[in-house]
Amino acid sequence: MNATKRALIVRGGWEGHQPVAATALFIPFLENSGYQVEIADKPAVYADAALMSSIDLVVQCMTMSTIEKPEVRGLREAVAAGTGLAGWHGGIADSYRDSADYLQLIGGQFACHPGRHPDERTGAPDDNFIPYRVDITAPDHPITAGIEPFDLFTEQYWVLSDAYDEVLATTTLAAQPWNEWSRPVTSPAVWTRQWGAGRVFVATPGHAPDVLEVPQVRTIIERGLLWASR
Repeated sequence: MNATKRALIVRGGWEGHQPVAATALFIPFLENSGYQVEIADKPAVYADAALMSSIDLVVQCMTMSTIEKPEVRGLREAVAAGTGLAGWHGGIADSYRDSADYLQLIGGQFACHPGRHPDERTGAPDDNFIPYRVDITAPDHPITAGIEPFDLFTEQYWVLSDAYDEVLATTTLAAQPWNEWSRPVTSPAVWTRQWGAGRVFVATPGHAPDVLEVPQVRTIIERGLLWASR
């Protein structure tokens, strides 16, 4: 298929989320959907106004990194002008903790992922892998249409969010005896956000490629990429 649109993948940050392998899963899908795919390993590209004005979709997979003010300003302006912004897990919901402007654009920030019982922990990354359910709250939205609630065994995200999000799916974090919180907490698991003329899509499942290959997760993300695009 001849490319008629441009997608920019910005990937990097914490290697535990395997940003190269994770984004590589979706490059063939984007190319088959008519996108020319370009890749950057730093958010500095966001400050290039001429480039950003030509981008139809930004796919960001950048965890626990930093962003300069001209860069986040460029990203916000591009989205407001119609460039789509999409991502999953910490690559979008835990990218730039020190930027309030970025957090307002995204509409959510990772707060924690509850762990297993303390007696079951070994100090390995999978200490935070637990069984949980993703509940679909917008069954008529094109991103989640036809998808039933589904279960995962991976990191469950507690997300701090605001009322401007259009929440498509949620997940409820249990209150275990060893937790500091005393009642269950429901967080958005998939949401969208309108920013000027642009659209933002966020899915919190997606810790690693194996989670991204779960059919429901992959379908939601692929639909979200196309939905968010200019």
